[in-house]
Formats: sequence, structure tokens, C-alpha cells
Amino acid sequence: MADIFVSYSREDKGKVAPLVKALEGQGWSVWWDPEITPGDDFEALISQELGNARSVIVVWTPNSVGSRWVKGEARDAADRGVLAPVRFGDARLPIDFRAIHTTDLDAWVDDQENEAFSSLCKSLSVKMAKTPSAGARSSANNDARPKISICVLPFSNMSGDPEQEYFSDGVTEDIITDLSKVAALSVVSRNTAFSFKGEAIDVPQVAKKTKVSHVLEGSVRKAGNRVRITAQLIDASNDAHLWADRFDRDLDDIFAVQDEISEAVVAALKLTLLPEEKKALEHRSTTSLDAYKLYLMARQFSVMGNERHQEIIIRLCKRAVELDPAYAQPWAIMAIAQWDMHRRSASEDDGRAAAQKAIELDPNLADAHAALGAAYQGIGKYEDGLDACMKAIQIDPSAYEGNRVAGMCCLALGRYDEAIQYFEAASDSVKTEFVAASFAIQCYQAKGDPAGENRAAKKALERIEKVIAVEPDHGRALGYGAGALAKLGESERAKDWIMRGRLLDPDNTILHFNFVCAYVALNEFEMALDLLSEVIDKASPGWLIWLEKDTDLDPIRDEPGFKKIVAKAQNKQ
Repeated sequence: MADIFVSYSREDKGKVAPLVKALEGQGWSVWWDPEITPGDDFEALISQELGNARSVIVVWTPNSVGSRWVKGEARDAADRGVLAPVRFGDARLPIDFRAIHTTDLDAWVDDQENEAFSSLCKSLSVKMAKTPSAGARSSANNDARPKISICVLPFSNMSGDPEQEYFSDGVTEDIITDLSKVAALSVVSRNTAFSFKGEAIDVPQVAKKTKVSHVLEGSVRKAGNRVRITAQLIDASNDAHLWADRFDRDLDDIFAVQDEISEAVVAALKLTLLPEEKKALEHRSTTSLDAYKLYLMARQFSVMGNERHQEIIIRLCKRAVELDPAYAQPWAIMAIAQWDMHRRSASEDDGRAAAQKAIELDPNLADAHAALGAAYQGIGKYEDGLDACMKAIQIDPSAYEGNRVAGMCCLALGRYDEAIQYFEAASDSVKTEFVAASFAIQCYQAKGDPAGENRAAKKALERIEKVIAVEPDHGRALGYGAGALAKLGESERAKDWIMRGRLLDPDNTILHFNFVCAYVALNEFEMALDLLSEVIDKASPGWLIWLEKDTDLDPIRDEPGFKKIVAKAQNKQ
């Protein structure tokens, strides 16, 4: 069972052989079927190797783009989340795969230090972190306990109060976390599970999309100090109910109910818990109900992504850690909000202390390491920030904050292919996400890929428009949206959004900085410089450091007016 399966057209064997050799030079095992033993069942062998590979490289060339075999293998890999495509000969990608980041290797000449090849290796490492090695799989196969897979769908909020959504989401996430502690159970990530939120649920379709054997769904009704939780476990193979129950309890019993649901699922699946797993299931991040509710509220505001909520997030988290100082999660979310406020000169605290406290309390909390990475990014220590984010991604490859901040660090370091990988991983993890999606636009532009730039701009704008339809005063969305509109040539609409944003959120320096970038994209250099001169005196030191790295400003970087504005601001620091 190889680490990497390479799908390619036989006509391209000469191009593929050096790539395979270079990958093997990185220490990975590669299966690319150059020789099939006579008598082997060709299709069965390929299917077996493809299914067992930890990552799949599809080599797109003018020869392979028309191959139904290559496209079929690419679809299988994409469905499993292990696809890492590369391109030679400026091949025009099949339409199904144009939205997936592809590494161009035309300029690669068997150089393991080449930037594009390094980016490919980084992508492979991230994808393989999600999949056990052949040795681990062999060990697992020797384990008497079979692997069962499950998707925990977002529990429905039946409280009749939309504001209680944060609570039902929290219950769902905690059950996902609990079940993930059981080694014999493969649990779909929170981000994938929540992609079904708000949709009409068809269990067989959910199972097909997520490739799971079982689905857990339920509902939460919270009224005063009482809570009713229903849950049902479904065998996806025959749509049969294996277990269902209803829990009517005082709110103080919420942690016990979550334990009971997790234990009931394990029992229904006929799994035997190891002693350490049982202990892990019984462990709670906090035993304070009030701290828990405050954290859930803060997390809900954090997901919404509106900068105006950051003060609320910090206030909620500070109260949560007053009630339980050893509660790591609110420390981590507070750190991210503090970093974001510090970037826009709205806070002196850059979040580093809170991030380090979260790591001290829970070294296995991905968001804690991402928060530390963000603090380092905010002061221009991009390599340190990337190292911290890699720890977050190692813990949780789909971690939103870890991937988003890693992308920002790589962008500042000029490692655009890697940045795209991280930004796209972040935007894929949350279906409403638009910040990382917007940064991807900039990366494609910096590396001279107008098709990728246009594709990324359309993706970001589509998400932003949905956010603004619900929250017309969402400053962050207006800022990134104006930039996306400018990239897509919608100049009048971009200018309209700039006008609205400046009126709705006049003190948001990052918002106005994004408007400067939008003006540059519109070739309105004089307007860009005028706006920059208005807001630069409010810039934080980290903001000025980022200014030096931001490729969006390259078209005006040599303008005398730009140099004068920046020099004046730097002399004041």
C-alpha cells in the first residue's frame, strides 16, 4: 500500500518518471503501475491501490485531460479529499476540476528545491496527515475492533428562538469531539458535518457524500432551565434506526446528557471502549454550565465573522475564564479576536498571552496553536507563525484558523502556491467563509494566474453577497467584496460598496485598507493614495509591516506619494 498513487496517461510516462523519482526522494512510497504482472486483474489492482493510497497525484496534460480513466481516478480522489493535481503543457483542465488548486510543473526540471515542487510536497504532507500510514493501517487491521464511520449532523434548534442556535450547535460539536476520541470509530469532521446545516436531510445521500456507514441526527429544545434533546442513530446501508432516545433534563445536566448520547452510540455500534477512551469521554473541558454557555455564544459570534462582534467575543470569553480559569477553548477564541482587533488598531492586546494560556491548558487544542500563529503573524514573525499553524494543522488538518493564518504567513513570505493550498483548505472547511477565499485571489494574481484569480474572485464574491444580504453593514464583507468586484471588472459596484463601507464603519482601519487595495485594482491610484493617507496614522505596527508585503499594493509601490505616506507613518512608530 503506497503513500502516493499517481494517475497519468501512458503517453506521458517520460514526464511522470522524474516526478516519481523526486517524490520517492522525499521518502514516500509511490505506485504508478509502470509494470503489471501478466495475469493480474488490471482494474481490480488499480482500484485497490487507488483506494488504499494516502494521497493521489493526477498528472494533467493535453494527453490525460481526455482520458476517462484519469478523470475517474481524479473524481475518486477528490471525493476522498486526497487529490493533489499537477499540470504540464499548460493543459486545459476538465471543467469538473478547475476549481481545485493545481500545481503547475512546466518550469520544474527535476529540482527538489523548486518552489512549485515544494508546494506540492507541502500539500501532500497535509493530505497524508489526515490518512494513516501503511504501517498504521496494518496495525489497525490487526486490531480486533473494526473501523466504523459516522457523520453527526447538526442538531436542529427546536427552541422557537433563533438566538438559541448557538446552543444546539454546541451540543453537536461536543458530541463530535467525544466520538472522535474512540479509536475504532471514524468521525466526519465538524466542518464537513456542518456543511449540511439548514438543508433538507436525506440520510442515504449524506452517507454517500461523506462515505460513512452511520449517521447520527437529533434536535435540541431549550426553554428556561429545561432542555429536551432527541437523538437517533441510523444505519446508512438500509436506513434503519439502530438507537433512538429522548432526554428531558434540567440544563445543569447537559454534560451528563452528552455523555449518555456518546456512550449510547458506542453501545449501539457494539464497540468496546478502551480504559483510556472511557476516561477521555468522561473528561469535560469545563464543568461550569455558565462558562460553557458563554463560550458557545462567543463561538457563534466568531463564526459570523463580523469585526463589530469582536469586543463582544472578548467580553464573553473573559467572563467565561473568570468562571473557569482552566477552560482552554475561550482563551483560544479570545486570542484570535484580540489579534484581529490589534491588527485594526482597536486593541493594545495582540492575543499572544491568551494563546499561550490556551496551549498551556490544552496542548492538543488546534485553535490555541493557530491563535499563537496569528499573534506572531501580527508582528511580522511569519516563519514562527507558520510553525505554530503547522502544529494546529497536524492536530486537525481541517482547522479553519490554522489554515487561514498559515496562508497569510505564506503570502507574506512570497510562497504563493502554499498560501493557496492553505486558503482553499480554510474556505472549503466553512461553506460561508470568505476571508481566506478572498486572500486566494491575491495569491493567484501574485503568481500570474489570471484564470485562477478570476475563479477565486467569483467564489469569494458569491459568498460575500450572501453575507451582505443578511447583514448589510458587515464591514469585513464589504471590504473584501469591493476587492473581488474590482478584480472582476465591476468598477461602479465596487465604488458603491466602498462608499457604503466608509459610512457604515468609519473607524475600521483594516476595512479602509482593503478599500485602498480595491482602488488600486480599479487603477484609481490617486483615490487609493488619498484614502491611504487618511487612515495610515491609525495603523498598528503589525499593519505597517504587512503593508510592506502586500502584493495588492505593488502597482503603486514606486509612486512618490506612496513612499512619502509610508515613510511618514514609519517615522512616527
